Amino acid sequence: MKILIAYYSFEGATEKAAKRISEGLKADLMKIQPKNERTSHGFMKFFWLGKQAMMKESPELLPFEKNPGDYDVIIVGTPVWAFTLTPPVRSFLKNVKLQGKKIALFCTHEGGCFKTLAKMEELLPGNTIIGKKDFVNPKKSSEEEFMKKVDAWIAELQKAIG
Repeated sequence: MKILIAYYSFEGATEKAAKRISEGLKADLMKIQPKNERTSHGFMKFFWLGKQAMMKESPELLPFEKNPGDYDVIIVGTPVWAFTLTPPVRSFLKNVKLQGKKIALFCTHEGGCFKTLAKMEELLPGNTIIGKKDFVNPKKSSEEEFMKKVDAWIAELQKAIG
C-alpha cells in the first residue's frame, strides 16, 4: 500500500505533523507549494493570507515531486486561515483528480478548526475518508505534547489503512 502525505505549511506546525506522520506510516512526503508564495510579516501577513483564504483563491502551484495518482492512501494537511483551508491546499484538492483513494485530512490551528475538514472533504468526491484530525494550539503545546497527539492519530490511521 503506497501512502503519500501532501501538505502545505506556512509557519512550520503543519510540516512538523506531516513529517511525523510520514515517519510513522513509512509514507512519502510532498510539500504543496504555490508558485508565488506571500512572504508578508507581522499583522499584514494575516490580512493578506486571510483575504486569500476567504476569497477562496486557488493559486497556481509548483510542479509536484510525486504523482498523487500513484498512491493508494493520501493524507492532506493544512493550517487553518480565516476559518478555512489554505489557498494552496484548495488548489491541490481542486486540480488533482483523485478518485477511489483512501483519504485522511488534518489541520493545525491556534483558534478553531471550524468547518475546515468538512470543506476539504467536499473537494474530494469519489474517495473514502478514513480519518480527520485537527491539532489545536501546536505552537502553544510543548513539542513532546504535540508529537504525542500526532502519534495517537498515526495509530488510528494504521488501523484504518489496514
